Amino acid sequence: MRGHLAGALSALLMIIAPVEALAEPATEVLGRDFTFPNRIEGMPARLSDFPGLEINSFTTNDGVKLAYWEAGQGEPLIFLPGWSANGAEYINVMYLLSQRYHVYVLDPRNQGLSQDVAYGSRISRFSMDLKEFSDHLGLESANYCGWSMGASVLWGYIDLFGTGGIRKAIFVDEPVSIYSHADWTEQERLDAGGMTTSAERMVAAFTTGAPSNSLIVDPRAMQRFAVRDSAYFVNSQAFAEASVTDDPAAMGRVLFDHATNDWRDVIHSKIDVPAAIFSGAFSNNLPSQRWMASIIPDATLYDYTEAEQGDHFLMFKNPVKFAADVEAFLGR
Repeated sequence: MRGHLAGALSALLMIIAPVEALAEPATEVLGRDFTFPNRIEGMPARLSDFPGLEINSFTTNDGVKLAYWEAGQGEPLIFLPGWSANGAEYINVMYLLSQRYHVYVLDPRNQGLSQDVAYGSRISRFSMDLKEFSDHLGLESANYCGWSMGASVLWGYIDLFGTGGIRKAIFVDEPVSIYSHADWTEQERLDAGGMTTSAERMVAAFTTGAPSNSLIVDPRAMQRFAVRDSAYFVNSQAFAEASVTDDPAAMGRVLFDHATNDWRDVIHSKIDVPAAIFSGAFSNNLPSQRWMASIIPDATLYDYTEAEQGDHFLMFKNPVKFAADVEAFLGR
């Protein structure tokens, strides 16, 4: 009886709790304007040239304050960043797509402007955070785009809650299983995208720069991150570095769990909405993305060439093409 009363009281408190503050302009939340290093025609020269960009927050049921970036009006489109990423990196993507959609980017716990906490560092909890975020916005249906670890968060959401609230899904260059099982054939590894044989060594390499090699961890993504041959990418990274301070130890808490999840069953049996899959010639994940496209009933693979910046960071290095492809996919 006491448990029922406690549950009823908790529900009542949630109902009467004050609504969190409305979104504020990004320049006010960050406390300053920002001038992008490269002037690009058709893109903001300063942060204040994107007046519709706002930053808001909500609190999860386990007491974590999560920040989210939003801009635009119309059909909702929610972006889920990859590991160590945040909404600031999406500045160009948001600017382009907010001209047609109501775009959101949710900073995961321990990343970006969201709160750092010592608990909940599992993909399943991140997926629950996404569910609570959708409920917070009052969305009955939305389009979702997960990049890198964000795709895993979206797969976890689908696994737990189904696709009833998803209109269309977009997955950008995420292995179906980061961990490469020792008893797999090479074809099974390619189909799953296995890129490490040691989750512990991968975590150490990504969080502390510990030495590794290509037999332990696939270095392609980090090598491509260092290539700054896109003015768009230079701008978004400069903005992110000036706006967000990350704690590698806090971010590292989720990485082991992330690396050891195998999503093949979700890909096989639970994705029943139209899906777009993005990868490219510079990504070692391309074979696994092709496998996904062959398994998901209504899937379209977008395979970017080298000239189109087809690597793990394709949406940030070539945001104009990416935004156009997303609009075509969502609008068809």
